[in-house]
Amino acid sequence: MLRRLVAGLAAIVLVVEAAVLVLVHIVLGRTTANQSMSIAGSDPDVMSKATYAMGAGMGAFLVLCAVLAAVAAIRDRSPNRFGRIVLISGAVAHGVLGILSVALVGWAAFATTTLILCLLVLTLTLYADRPVGGGADPGGDTPPLPPAPPIGDLKPTSP
Repeated sequence: MLRRLVAGLAAIVLVVEAAVLVLVHIVLGRTTANQSMSIAGSDPDVMSKATYAMGAGMGAFLVLCAVLAAVAAIRDRSPNRFGRIVLISGAVAHGVLGILSVALVGWAAFATTTLILCLLVLTLTLYADRPVGGGADPGGDTPPLPPAPPIGDLKPTSP
């Protein structure tokens, strides 16, 4: 029950974050285009289009993370290898964004990115891989190892 709740909440928060980031990038791109801003002689049209592309890329990545978390919540199963890699990279991205946001934006942005980081990490840890079949014999059909001899009974094998 807790796993589904956390994964569903993470999916909702990621979709909201994707919408906010796309909106911020649209505003930044329009501001760059309208004021003909240029950094070191670069073309303002290229800069505004790059800002739009970055917003679309970030939004798509966060929506992908949200879809993977929602699928995990609906199925109540761990994401596959690709899904775990995407969610881990999303968690790493939020860790880096959290570090940058505390210096550039403030503590509220840091708290928000840290909350999303915690939801992603909790989703990954709650859906950790478990052995199939109850976990009584994790080795499958391999025989158990023989018991180790007592330390005092060890004898050399060479003459």
